[in-house]
Amino acid sequence: MLRAVPLACLTLSAATPAFAQQREGLDLSATTRLRYEAIDNQLRAGFDRSDMLVNLRTTLLASYREGPFTLTAELWDSRVWGDDPGTPVTTGEVNTFELVQANAAWRTRIGKARVTLQGGRFTLNIGSRRLVAADDYRNTTNGYTGFRADMAAPGGVSATAIYVLPQQRRPDENVALRRGKVEWDHEGFDQVLWGGTLAKAKVIGPVSIEASFFHLGERDTPGRPTRDRSLDTWGGRVMRDPAAGKMDFEVEAFHQSGSISASAAGNAARLPVSASFVHADLGYTLRDAWKTRLSLDVDRASGDRPGGRFGRFDTLFGMRRADLAPAGLYNAVGRANLVSVGPRIETAPSKRIDLTATWHAMWLAARADSFSTTGIRDASGRSGSFAGHQVDARLRWWMLPERLRFEWTGVVLAKGRFLRDAPNAPRGGTTVYNSLNLTASF
Repeated sequence: MLRAVPLACLTLSAATPAFAQQREGLDLSATTRLRYEAIDNQLRAGFDRSDMLVNLRTTLLASYREGPFTLTAELWDSRVWGDDPGTPVTTGEVNTFELVQANAAWRTRIGKARVTLQGGRFTLNIGSRRLVAADDYRNTTNGYTGFRADMAAPGGVSATAIYVLPQQRRPDENVALRRGKVEWDHEGFDQVLWGGTLAKAKVIGPVSIEASFFHLGERDTPGRPTRDRSLDTWGGRVMRDPAAGKMDFEVEAFHQSGSISASAAGNAARLPVSASFVHADLGYTLRDAWKTRLSLDVDRASGDRPGGRFGRFDTLFGMRRADLAPAGLYNAVGRANLVSVGPRIETAPSKRIDLTATWHAMWLAARADSFSTTGIRDASGRSGSFAGHQVDARLRWWMLPERLRFEWTGVVLAKGRFLRDAPNAPRGGTTVYNSLNLTASF
């Protein structure tokens, strides 16, 4: 169960209303988020059965706009305390004193279309954010270095194209990482991401469509072997936005092809890739004062099967929180070898409070592959495919509007047969995760 909350979590000050105001001149903003999280009966293999962690994430954003030009710089500092050797601390939790953004943007018109060109270091949120995103729940974010072009044309047509080198967070060695060593993140042609999206709003009534394609290329560098991924991910989505008294829906599907090494060993065999992912949800928003939305969500991400092809879906740089579950100490459910089905409720009792809750039943898409991102596997497939039932809830409250926000996140996972019987499944009963967050903005 959740341990006593450190006093620091209740005395937080300072962070970010954002550079979206687009005023000319200089804008400065900042955020500080303090998180206390705890887990009992850790689901992932190889870590402490019960654990706690304190996370601190601080950002400072500066932007200068003059006419069609904007210069932006953003510093991130992400640290943790309270860990021990059995705590899962990675570059998802720690990245100290990093200039994640340092870029220039130019806005212009080509005919009737509005065009923005951007170059340098920046964050990205593209389309549904299931493939390319700047993760918000996680203590660190994803940064990219390169070029981006955005176009918005009459008739609801929009497009985004990128050619970027994903920032590989450093240090990633365990000792230096836990000590909070400051080291510039690496970007290089050993990892390249390019592609984009094309969308059209209101194709048929309120229904919009979007097509996406991204290529990820990866190769070894001295002392850092990789799986040498060469992945083409393409697909699209169809959606109708929520509205009071109306049904809404979203369907997004991706196919992934290319090649990958069987392991990180230099002489590993190359395997052809054939993987897929589908998300679908059907919802209805009530005509009540709380703007309550009820929906049914379905997600399926393929897993690897015997047969000479690699079938485990790679979500590239996508976020997981909105659809599946939180990262942090939990971090057990992502878009890989997963079938998830269940209802969701979203409601806002006031302008300052909102609540989301889900219940998902989960299975493995491939019995002999590891379940999602847990590392738990039964290569024989004899432990079955049912992983369990997950209940996930989030409450957010603006204690001071636009200045100080409290958030509680809680997850309960009742283990199914696979998570009880697989050979390397951690012992213990129901998994319980809680986090308390305070975010201050200025």
